[in-house]
Amino acid sequence: MPSFWDKVQVGNRDMELFVSTPTGAEPFPAVLVCQHGGGVDQFIQTICDRLAQAGYAAVAPNLFHRISGEMLRDGSQRIQHLRDSEVRADIDATVDFLLKHSAINDDRIGITGFCMGGRVAWLGAATNPNFKAAAPYYGGNIMVPWGITDQTPFELTGGITCPVLFHFGELDLNPSRMDLRKLDDELLRFEIPHQFFTYPGADHAFMDFTAGRYNQQAADESWPRTLEFFTQHLKEAPVSS
Repeated sequence: MPSFWDKVQVGNRDMELFVSTPTGAEPFPAVLVCQHGGGVDQFIQTICDRLAQAGYAAVAPNLFHRISGEMLRDGSQRIQHLRDSEVRADIDATVDFLLKHSAINDDRIGITGFCMGGRVAWLGAATNPNFKAAAPYYGGNIMVPWGITDQTPFELTGGITCPVLFHFGELDLNPSRMDLRKLDDELLRFEIPHQFFTYPGADHAFMDFTAGRYNQQAADESWPRTLEFFTQHLKEAPVSS
């Protein structure tokens, strides 16, 4: 199961991708993994490796590739410099990378993400029609725009053309229980198939085994559900003609 770094062009810039590939017969289904606030770090790389072990080519784009040290000298965080229009370009470039790769089944691409990456997964599913399944984890600020002129991911919900599986922590305040209800209502309004799971005693970032809010029970329950969801929609589903 090889893992490596690659690059794609977004506009006139290089964007790094962490790639994990499965063994076996090509072409593979693929999952785009959207990073959390820590970037494409040990946690995100491990998620990619786990997906590869399950038979998926997993690709995690570095969404912080535009952010320089100079931009952070005022004490701001990298996430504060993200803009939805630019993130959409990054997602589209990563999808194009997958679509053009001979080892990828271009009709079986999913998306997942954690924390800010859960938000990005919702945004990607709402704006790129190539996704066949979306599995956000505790994506907060879906009702908040990144960029003055950008629509929120929530406002773009009607563009989602695939099933959604969303994991929430019971103690999480962002997304909150009220957010869950709003997201559920909006998906129902557009008749988008979806499942929501809330994990008792779990807070935000319950999947991140490198951080203090890791909740092993929630992680152990949610991950098989995600794999089952991807199996149903990326492996077992008939290929569209």
